[in-house]
Amino acid sequence: MNRLIVLVVILAFFKTEAQPSVLNIADSLYVNGNFSEAIKTYKLYGDMDDISSKLARSYQAIGNYDKALDHYQKGIKVFPDNALLKYEYAKLLSKTKNYQTASSVFKQLIALDSLHPNYHYELGLVYEKLGDSLMHSEYKKSFQLDSGHQKAIFKLAKRQIQIRNYDSTTYYLNVGLKTFENNGALINLKAQNYYFQKDYKKATIWFEKLLGLGEDSQFVHEKLSYCYSQISEVHKAIEQQKLAIAKEPRNSKNLYILGELYTRIDDYKQGEHYIKKSIELVDLPLDYEYMKLGTIQNHQNKYKEAIQSFQSALKENPDNHYVAFYLVFTQDKYYKDVDSKIKLYENFIAKYPKNPFLFKVKSRLSELKEEKFMNLD
Repeated sequence: MNRLIVLVVILAFFKTEAQPSVLNIADSLYVNGNFSEAIKTYKLYGDMDDISSKLARSYQAIGNYDKALDHYQKGIKVFPDNALLKYEYAKLLSKTKNYQTASSVFKQLIALDSLHPNYHYELGLVYEKLGDSLMHSEYKKSFQLDSGHQKAIFKLAKRQIQIRNYDSTTYYLNVGLKTFENNGALINLKAQNYYFQKDYKKATIWFEKLLGLGEDSQFVHEKLSYCYSQISEVHKAIEQQKLAIAKEPRNSKNLYILGELYTRIDDYKQGEHYIKKSIELVDLPLDYEYMKLGTIQNHQNKYKEAIQSFQSALKENPDNHYVAFYLVFTQDKYYKDVDSKIKLYENFIAKYPKNPFLFKVKSRLSELKEEKFMNLD
């Protein structure tokens, strides 16, 4: 009998000692990222209530959000005053689009600690998903409680730039960049803030900073190209536009812009090339694009090709009076016979009696008639 009692005591001792060992192993597995094995090991522990938070985090780590939420709820029932557990639960609710419940939990947390900046920020995110304008006041409370809160600063600055309140945008961005000067998101807003104010020289500086931080997006290359073009650094504008096109080779708008940029440095061959590529990709009315192409071809004395381009432009938009004039003007250069030229201008006057270039057409018609008269003599 005594031996039996001793055995029971020994077994009870080893069971008691084994429990912490299981937790230590499970915790180690979790820390090292082996979450599924951590879950299996946690389940070997006897008191599931004590480890519900650990199971919740482990399930969340492997993306099993339903089980994670279930274990968070169990943990909160056992430890109702555990703010960290509620905070993690609320964030997962928000992540899984349970916005109403998330809002309720965040409000509970704020009632417990109204000076916690992240509670207000996270509630602001939930309000934003719900389309509730209260998000702005929550972001502002977060900033007031922590002036270095980079995410809240971004939200506030973004809102101010959307409503074109440039001074307020500058204020928030300056505060944020003072504590984190390499915050790419804030630098991006800083560049856009100057861009919208048409201060392209300063905008260029901040877009260049983004490139220096490795921000290699189509958006940055497009905006920087435009800024360079506005401050007459056309070669740099071309370089950036090419980088933008490399991101989306079939972007007809960027191809067209690149063609225009080449014409600014009198490289009409490249200008023609890119505008032709742009036209090939577009199904919309292209009278302006064809008109630009014809103009570039005129610069190269390609009058036959220019005539075809202007005729295409008129097909796209028969009411484009500029194209009509450019067409007859180019035909004048291309045709050799004076009678044919006279006929062209007479037809133009009859067809476009209200064309804004009519005075030039009549003047040129008079010159041609005089030229023909002189040749007869």
